[in-house]
Amino acid sequence: MTGRLVLAGNVIADLVIEVPALPERGGDVIGTRSGTTVGGGFNTLVAARRLGTQAVFAGLHGTGPYGDLVREALTAEDIGTLLPARTEADTGFTVALIDGGGERTFVTSFGVEATLRPSDIEAVAGRLRPGDLVQLSGYGLVLPANGPLLSAFASGLPAGITLCLDPAPLVADIPEAVLGPVLARTDWLSLNAREARLLSGHEDPGAAVASLRERLAPTAGVLVRADKDGCRLTLPGREPVHVPGFPVDAVDSNGAGDAHVGSFLALLAQGHDPLTAARGANAAAAFAVGRRGPATAPDRAELKAFLGADPLANALFGADGP
Repeated sequence: MTGRLVLAGNVIADLVIEVPALPERGGDVIGTRSGTTVGGGFNTLVAARRLGTQAVFAGLHGTGPYGDLVREALTAEDIGTLLPARTEADTGFTVALIDGGGERTFVTSFGVEATLRPSDIEAVAGRLRPGDLVQLSGYGLVLPANGPLLSAFASGLPAGITLCLDPAPLVADIPEAVLGPVLARTDWLSLNAREARLLSGHEDPGAAVASLRERLAPTAGVLVRADKDGCRLTLPGREPVHVPGFPVDAVDSNGAGDAHVGSFLALLAQGHDPLTAARGANAAAAFAVGRRGPATAPDRAELKAFLGADPLANALFGADGP
């Protein structure tokens, strides 16, 4: 049995509005399309589950329209929950503005997911299994109540659990006392170029990765996502390797990073080596940005069809297919 992807983070509602361009400060713009979906770490869980890895949500979810929406979406994707619904408040939401170039800008209003308690952490820790892959996001670490609890949870994970950290756009706001212990326990650090720059203080990608490696355990790996250019993969004791992407016409980049992280961890859980998993994650993210919506990661058949004659298809799925 392969390990599960366990999201120790947030799944919230996304209020998505497509706009021609972002307005200037104090300005206004008319949206061309809008809708309410489920986002946050949901996209990571979906990416892993669709590729055949078991996925479970280990965060908080509330009672109200957004909490109901979250649970319905998780159930539809065959994703379980580890914690019961909180009855005192609803799940939070994000306003996601998607501009004409497919880029996204977020404003988040947290709900019950921002109110972790020690008993919640104990409940999750007690239900982990050897071989699980725990995904942690900077969105949880930046919250005053959640950050210290999640930091202690991460640093105390047993050796049989793989920890992946995605620092997220708010990385510069995470207190060092919270972030430091998490980085020291992290097995995989997955982030985009902007986050690497903010976290390391270096503009040059190579210098950024070298600086980040000093804050990680010697056995940790680093993935710096670079959108259409793929990613840079750094394995322990090796120089960074550029893993080419799969150029596509981007329609909606909302959730692309989550699709990359979830697919990468899913493929690792299935026994693929990190380089193969990184190439597969690049392909899954490219597939996702070519479709509208946040949770557009491919399933196994869709990813194989997207890869076509690329040898990666056989490496991932074998000659007989998904």
